[in-house]
Amino acid sequence: MTTMKLAPLTLKKIKRFRSIKRGYYSLLIFCFMLLITIFAELWINNRALLVYYEGHVYFPTYGAMTPGNTFGLEYDYETNYRDLQKKIELEEGNNFLVMPLVPYNAFEMDLRDTEFPPFSPSWKDKHYLGTDAIGRDMVARLVYGFRVCITFSLFLLVITFAIGIALGCLMGYWGGKFDLFFQRLIEIWSSIPFLYIIMIIASIVVPNLTILVLVSVLFGWMGLTWYMRTATYKEKARDYVMAAKALGASNNRIIFYHILPNTISLIVTFVPFSVAGGISGLTALDYLGFGLPPPTPSWGELLQQGTTNLQAIWIISSTVTALVVVMVSITFIGEAVREGFDPKLHSTFE
Repeated sequence: MTTMKLAPLTLKKIKRFRSIKRGYYSLLIFCFMLLITIFAELWINNRALLVYYEGHVYFPTYGAMTPGNTFGLEYDYETNYRDLQKKIELEEGNNFLVMPLVPYNAFEMDLRDTEFPPFSPSWKDKHYLGTDAIGRDMVARLVYGFRVCITFSLFLLVITFAIGIALGCLMGYWGGKFDLFFQRLIEIWSSIPFLYIIMIIASIVVPNLTILVLVSVLFGWMGLTWYMRTATYKEKARDYVMAAKALGASNNRIIFYHILPNTISLIVTFVPFSVAGGISGLTALDYLGFGLPPPTPSWGELLQQGTTNLQAIWIISSTVTALVVVMVSITFIGEAVREGFDPKLHSTFE
C-alpha cells in the first residue's frame, strides 16, 4: 500500500505558514465557522435531530416533512417539535426527542401575546443573541446569512479569477494589438457605474444569488486582469522563459509551468481580499436594499435593522462583531499564505 508523501519544498512552505501564528489560528477559526455554517441544520433548526416515538425512530432534520398526527398531535401539517418536546415531557413512557442547540430556523418568527419584537437575549427561550425586529432568532440569521455570504464570495472568486488570470496572462504574453484592444475595453468597461446597474436590474427583476454573482463578475474581473498582465509581461522577459523557448517549449507550457508558478504570490495575495470584498459587497447591497430579497438571511439586512432599532443593541453589536471576526480572519490568513507560499522565497526559477 502506497502513501502520498509531500515534497520537502511543500513541507517547508507549510511549516512557514504554521509559524505565522495569527494566520494559522485565523485559519482554524475560519474553518470552524465554515463547519458550523455547512452543517448548520444540526445546530440551528426547528426540526428535531432524532425522535423516538412508539417504537419508531425518525430523523426529521434531513428527512421529509412529518405531520403532527404521526406523533399524536391534532393536526396534519408539519410537526412543531418544540411543542412535541413539551408533550413528551408531560407523558410517561419511553418516547423522547433530541432538539438542536438553537431550536429555531432562520425564517421562523417567535411571537408572543404580550410583547412585541425585537426580544432581548434569553437563555430560557434559547434566543442566545436575542431576535431581530420581527422575532426571528439572531443566531440563526447570522449563521445562515454567513452561508449565503460565503457562497456568493466563493462563486465570485472562482469566476473572476478564472477570467482575470486567463485574460491577464494572454494580454501580457501576446501583447501587441490583442493587448491594446483589451486595455481599451477594460478602460471603457470600468467607467460604467456598478451601483447604477444593480439599481436598474433590481427595479426590473427581483435579484437572486445567480443574478448578483453574474453582475458582480461583469464588473469585477478587471482588477486582477491588470495585475496579471503586468506580472506576466515582467516574467516573460526573464531568462528562464527565454531558456524554455530555446528548448522548444510550447506557449501553453511556458505560461502554465513557468510563468504562473512565479505569479502565484500575486494570485494568493488577492484571494483573501476577493473573499472579503465579496462578503462586504453583498452586505452593502443588502443594506441598501438592492441585494437578495427578503426573507433571505442577510447580514446587510441585519445591519439595516440594527440602525433603525438602536434600542435593540444586540442586533447591531452581534452583526458587526461577526463581520469584524470574519474580515480580520480572512486578512490574516491571506497574509500568512502569501508569506509562507511565496515562490520567490523558495524558487529556483531565478
